[in-house]
Amino acid sequence: MTERTGHDEERTFAALAPVRGGGFARTWWGRAWLKALEDAALDGQQVKVGRRLARAGAVGAVSVRPGRVTAVVQDRDGTGHRADVLLQELSGEHWDRLLDMAVERAGHVAALLDREMPPHLVEDAATAGVELLPGLGDLEAECDCGAWDHCGHTAALCYQVARLLDQDPFVLLLMRGRTERALLDELHVRGTVSAAGGEEAMNDLRSSLADSHRDGVDAAEAFAAGEVLPPLPEPPPLPMEPGLPPSLDAETTPAPGLDPTALEFLAAQTALEAHRLLAEALHPGHEQQPLGDELPFHQDVVRLAAGAPGTSIAERLGDGSGRGREGLALAVRAWRYGGAAGLAVLDEEWHVPAESLARARAAVETAWEEGERPSLRSAHNRWTVVGGSAQLRLGRDGRWWPYRKERGRWAPAGPAAHDPATALAAVAGGPDI
Repeated sequence: MTERTGHDEERTFAALAPVRGGGFARTWWGRAWLKALEDAALDGQQVKVGRRLARAGAVGAVSVRPGRVTAVVQDRDGTGHRADVLLQELSGEHWDRLLDMAVERAGHVAALLDREMPPHLVEDAATAGVELLPGLGDLEAECDCGAWDHCGHTAALCYQVARLLDQDPFVLLLMRGRTERALLDELHVRGTVSAAGGEEAMNDLRSSLADSHRDGVDAAEAFAAGEVLPPLPEPPPLPMEPGLPPSLDAETTPAPGLDPTALEFLAAQTALEAHRLLAEALHPGHEQQPLGDELPFHQDVVRLAAGAPGTSIAERLGDGSGRGREGLALAVRAWRYGGAAGLAVLDEEWHVPAESLARARAAVETAWEEGERPSLRSAHNRWTVVGGSAQLRLGRDGRWWPYRKERGRWAPAGPAAHDPATALAAVAGGPDI
């Protein structure tokens, strides 16, 4: 329930129920709000405390007004603290730019009426020099507990605001300095037809703004307004790093068989893989490349284990990989040196065709000066130093992989090389075998 006071200059939201599982932000703009908090907080532990307080329903009614949100947050002992989070209001010049841009983009207005924050609205606003969403350091904290940075109380308020933003992006616009009614009135006054035409569609949209700002835009009207929409934008730039999945750190005891640490790890690995795929998709000429095959299960287990933090997850993957823990450790080393190709050399022993074998022998003979060549015994694609603990393995692509004997097992010792002497030097220290 929302109360409105002071000609819509302030909105008060009743306290929300405790959160039972799941994250705090379902929308991309709610997650962006939380990222501004989590990236800037100097004490990550206080952020976790705030998340737990918000999850437990310790945040009271939230007052939202231009430049500030306020609530009373209760500690576990019942002590209440007034917490405020401040966000810089947009200047009059910034609002003029934003409104001028919005009247030219009927789709942006229609999305806001439907309680959505379209990414292109934020991108177009940024192009016009207006930052709608908070960035690093934009959320300032004030709390009567005396903390000078974000404490558990202001962090809890931020998590609660993320839930409110999920429901209504106009909450963010109010914090930036404009009420919903004032925005719609100004859009109606400014509404003009673009040079591209579409008078009738634009009039229909203006009529929707004047008559009702709660019911959204009729689908037929939105379709008719398509003539005044801009062309599709260029593909977005590749993010500098993968996104951060939500934390599953909670006081609630996980259900039997559910491992939050493992789920967080899988989510993080999924984000990494998504970032890699996006990088490939944005590369020029990607649409001309054939689709790659998915990794088989036994390789994907190794890929996951190679990115696992600590040992507990890797050990669990080893138990289910069919390799055992020691075997998985060797496979992880092979993967880190050469991905799927490095793993194939670890697992495969294959017969080298006569033509490929001749090329391999020629490469071995020319790699060292006369009298410096080590004595190598070949078996299929594996060339072992006689009387030593070094081995070369020939990959199907013609590259040489160095191996070293460790505790009776051959272990990957470095990345592949096109020259056998270079590969052997990585494991045996050069020609002096």
